[in-house]
Amino acid sequence: MKMKKVLAGAMLAFMATALMVGPASANSLVSTSPVAGSTVNSTPSSITLNTQDVVMDTGNTVTVTDPQGARVDDGTLTVNATTIVAGLKLMKVTGLYTVSYSLLTNNDVPLQGSFTFTFNAPSVISSASPTVITPSPTTSETPASTGVGVPVLIIGLIFAVGAVFLFLVYYAWKLIKKK
Repeated sequence: MKMKKVLAGAMLAFMATALMVGPASANSLVSTSPVAGSTVNSTPSSITLNTQDVVMDTGNTVTVTDPQGARVDDGTLTVNATTIVAGLKLMKVTGLYTVSYSLLTNNDVPLQGSFTFTFNAPSVISSASPTVITPSPTTSETPASTGVGVPVLIIGLIFAVGAVFLFLVYYAWKLIKKK
């Protein structure tokens, strides 16, 4: 009888713990400007990333490289809640540009990734009076991560550990009962 109470208490404690565990939240990229995979015909003045969750003010990196691998970002990075803006130098080379990012949220899990866009350089590049283009964020063509897979995996693992725990308690009870 005493062992049944212990088993029932262990099961109740496990279920209470499983119910208290909430889904893990993961930040994801919502949109970019220029849009990932798009083609631009004029040099943008900046790259804009919009995220699902608020990004911390420090510890973030955004680098932009041209087709030869040379950096074309100017090193400035502005963070305003879910919007991150990285300044760009004047782009002169036609080809595929890569934007790589590592962004931190309050849970210290970095949102890391990269995307590309194509730049078609004009035949004449003027740097006398650069036109300031304010990028307007547009929805990315690549689907944003919903972050559903990780919480489902974690909850599944919790239930698997609980099942193993209950089996071990039952097995121990059987061994004790035999003696």
